[in-house]
Amino acid sequence: MSELFSPLVVGPVTLPNRIAIAPMCMYSSDDGTPGEWHFHHWMSLAASGASMITFEATGVERRGRISHGCLGLYSDQNEAMIGEKLAAARRVAAPGTVFGIQLGHAGRKASSQLPWHGGGALKADQDPWQTVGPSAIPFGPGWHTPTALDEAGIETVIAAFASAARRAARAGLDFVELHGAHGYLLHQFLSPISNKRTDRWGGSLENRMRLILEVAKAVRAALPERVFVGARLSATDWTEGGFTPEEAIIVASALKEAGVVYICASTGGNVHDAKIPVGPLYQTAFATEIKNGAQIVTRAVGLITTPAEAEAIIAEGKADMVALARAVLADPRWPWRAAYTLGAQAYAPPQYQRSLSTMKHWVADAA
Repeated sequence: MSELFSPLVVGPVTLPNRIAIAPMCMYSSDDGTPGEWHFHHWMSLAASGASMITFEATGVERRGRISHGCLGLYSDQNEAMIGEKLAAARRVAAPGTVFGIQLGHAGRKASSQLPWHGGGALKADQDPWQTVGPSAIPFGPGWHTPTALDEAGIETVIAAFASAARRAARAGLDFVELHGAHGYLLHQFLSPISNKRTDRWGGSLENRMRLILEVAKAVRAALPERVFVGARLSATDWTEGGFTPEEAIIVASALKEAGVVYICASTGGNVHDAKIPVGPLYQTAFATEIKNGAQIVTRAVGLITTPAEAEAIIAEGKADMVALARAVLADPRWPWRAAYTLGAQAYAPPQYQRSLSTMKHWVADAA
């Protein structure tokens, strides 16, 4: 029997398989509100057969978006349209599929161009906005210098996360994932490279992780029990003097005590010129360290592309789940192919089931 297609208990739910779809920014929203692109995209993800679908990084306040095109959950319009498109996606999803949203704040990496327009900081004629961070340190050359958040500003951010969580629950989502990775605000506070504060929000790890813990507690308190909470962490900055895997284990353990039930283990994003050894499964070892060190359900992510790779991660106990990003954009039916490759049962909406015999032949021919 395939381990990838075995059930897994995460918080209050039992997932039918261990395939997740990672959050992927689409940069296609209007003042945070999803449109027709999201309708198409979310429907495609829902029909994939993955058991856990995480919608993209979503700004908890307008200034917390990465770009003008990023999804948000700070207005009634955002909430209504997310709920509408989520309801449509549910109608084509496999039984037991759960849908969540990654709540985040871009901090000093906000006010950015769309990737296909260059991806750097917005220029003066591109409607930029003032960014914020733990310290007044820009992400890199050419980036905006953020305003260091004061106590009132930090409390505003915590309240914005809680408000967005309440909106997520009202929209009908099953879980909320806190974005503590990739150089965005929660990660900026965690890393000594971007956090040079000398107050209770900086210095020691206890202080640097205070914000993500306060956010986790506020979000957990804002949600009904049916909605569970996870977190994504960058387990290393890949730079001397940065956030470390050992610290990530301590943070994951503290988040677990605060009510977080899974960790998605990613890396990097907080140092513009970090030397990252990108390659197949390059982040999986960090998931294993967090899984074993914090004793929490852990999701591996990062260039996992083949069913055999995903199966081995689960079968060898390296992580509890795998999350796909680029692989599922390239092949929206990846879980179907994995099922046939690994001898498991593939799910397809009734309208597509006649295609499964073709998929089976493709897999046999490839072998």
